[in-house]
Amino acid sequence: MGKLGPTLHLKRLNAPSLWRIPRKTVKFAIKTTPGPHKKGLYLPLGMIIRDMLGYAKTLKEVKYILTSRMVLVNGKPRVNYRFPVGLMDVIEIPKTKEIYRVLVNTKGFILHPISKKEAASRLCMIMNKTTVKGGHIQLNLSDGSNILIKVKDPKKPVEDKYQTKDALLISNADNKIKDHVPLKEGVYILIFDGKNMGYTGVVKNIERRFGPFASVVTISTEKHGEIKTALEYVFPIGVEKPLISLPEVAVNE
Repeated sequence: MGKLGPTLHLKRLNAPSLWRIPRKTVKFAIKTTPGPHKKGLYLPLGMIIRDMLGYAKTLKEVKYILTSRMVLVNGKPRVNYRFPVGLMDVIEIPKTKEIYRVLVNTKGFILHPISKKEAASRLCMIMNKTTVKGGHIQLNLSDGSNILIKVKDPKKPVEDKYQTKDALLISNADNKIKDHVPLKEGVYILIFDGKNMGYTGVVKNIERRFGPFASVVTISTEKHGEIKTALEYVFPIGVEKPLISLPEVAVNE
């Protein structure tokens, strides 16, 4: 008899390298449900509650916490322990007044504490653009949400000033654009994958080439000089300064 659907199990040894969990203590890890984030750049909400924050010892306790609607992701309560939480998502626990943003350092995913004011918005990357009925532009973002840009004249869409790989600061309350960070020379970026993962710096040059992982970005960092990485590995985070608070990266990391 053939398979009736995808497997719901994931061995810890096969878990993504960004997941900072013990690999040999127990056999299985929580597997996420399908979600908006790029494959490998997310982790299950249940793992955050149990393994990273330590609020539960068993999966039963995790389910109780989540079904009690005690955990918010980007301002919305999430009850599924398999829900995928990805880069730049904001996790809030109102009962303990703890708020975190999911970021990366040189070793993998981390939970970076942030303020209530900073938690009111999230930073998203534009993954794709589509033209919808009426000539309006729809921006498809890295967290799975969409932003509709109203266009007065489809033949001259002056409102369409956004490009793929740009970043947007989005208000969680009304889903409105608060700021725009174009991916260009001079902006601050975070490297979220590859051997230079976790480093931040200023873009010095973008060499665009055709093909996957062919385009190269040269970045000037404070502690490591100039480094190069693939265009697919960078996330714009600010123009004159980062729009979000960031953890410090140790010199020897």
